[in-house]
Amino acid sequence: MKSLITPMKAEGLTTLKIRYDYKTDLFRMEAMKQWEPDLDFSKYNKDFYVESILTEDVVYLNTRQVRELYRKYELEDYLDEILDLIRQGKHFGIECYYNDKWNITFMSHQHSRKLGLHNRLHATLAGGIRRHSPEEEEKEVIIDGLNLGRGMSFKNVAGRLAFGGCKQTVTMEELDLNNMEIMGFLGFAIDNCRTMTGPDMNFPTEMADVENENFSMSYTSGPKSPLGETGKPTAYGVYVTLKQAVKFREGTESLAGKTATLVGLGAVGWYMGGHLLEEIDKLYIADLSPARAQEFIDKHPGKNIEIIPLENAYYQKCDILVPCAIGGIFSDDTIPKLNCKYVWGSANNQLKASSQEEEIRLSRVMEKHGILFQTEWWHNTAGVICGAQEYLEGSAATYEHLIQVIDEIMPSSTYNNLKQAKELGITPCENVYRVCQEVIYGDKTLADLS
Repeated sequence: MKSLITPMKAEGLTTLKIRYDYKTDLFRMEAMKQWEPDLDFSKYNKDFYVESILTEDVVYLNTRQVRELYRKYELEDYLDEILDLIRQGKHFGIECYYNDKWNITFMSHQHSRKLGLHNRLHATLAGGIRRHSPEEEEKEVIIDGLNLGRGMSFKNVAGRLAFGGCKQTVTMEELDLNNMEIMGFLGFAIDNCRTMTGPDMNFPTEMADVENENFSMSYTSGPKSPLGETGKPTAYGVYVTLKQAVKFREGTESLAGKTATLVGLGAVGWYMGGHLLEEIDKLYIADLSPARAQEFIDKHPGKNIEIIPLENAYYQKCDILVPCAIGGIFSDDTIPKLNCKYVWGSANNQLKASSQEEEIRLSRVMEKHGILFQTEWWHNTAGVICGAQEYLEGSAATYEHLIQVIDEIMPSSTYNNLKQAKELGITPCENVYRVCQEVIYGDKTLADLS
């Protein structure tokens, strides 16, 4: 498979940085040997730090030399494909760190630093960290990371958070929390990128606790966090904004008498189901694990809950469809099959799109079919708010204050978005992009959104 790592591995390089300026359409690339192959990362933030001199045999390649390097290994066309992906999304760029000893590729897909440049913190960026297997195609991993990083820029605007947006992908075998060399390397890489993160897909949440105790304070939302894991507040945020969506359309926040289909009983879906059961008449549930679904029923005795097959769950007749699992669900083929009035869940990238323009187009298809839909990053942001509260307040952070912050921001931001979209004659998806772009690319600030 084509890979940015091939020349780095062959030439003994550790670091690749790609920077892009969308205003001038200029790229700057750097490739380096930043540390020696035998560096023991278990000593990170003990015997050495991010700024330490880690080799006397420094290698540094500039933009022209990086291009020559990839041409040498017949990968210049592939490099240009990656650069074009960065250009299309107006991304700040990618930072890549390669650990040859453990065959780990760490990439930070950075969309925008703007909001984090003046926050008086070490971290200027915020976005989760997820693991991909070595068998996955690198370009697909990069596309996923760039899309999620772009979404984080907008999600941080939605959460009124003074951080730029990014997403970290790590290509490696399953993580061993007891391997302090690997844990140290992951702490070193995050701190190098000036990023605040939390464990995401295929990484255990305990990862954050190990990092905090040994290497980096830039990881949040572990089980030992003062606020706990992020699934619970994320679900709460989705729930209170759903009530605003119903209020906007029907004049009342009440969900009484409604039916809902919940797809995915993971870290967010489980709690979302609990909230829904406080009001709705019937809940349909679907999960990859039948045992998990049955456990949910057992934990909620006396409630009207029905397990349905996962393959047909999105097309179940109901009032509210709540996707809390995988993304890329809703397309030209699937939207006409939906049998609901609202699509309102926590799953990331629910529209099957690889660009903002395609998301907006599909949101119009949703509206044409009578479905109220708001792009999910405008209302699944409570988990990011949770991570930021922990990062900013440390052990002083409380769940009560977190809920207060969520209540102050999220219900009104959703209602105002739906109202503005209607007034402008555009979809809610279009309107949140309009608002966020004025902050990320224009002259507006977070204070202007209050």
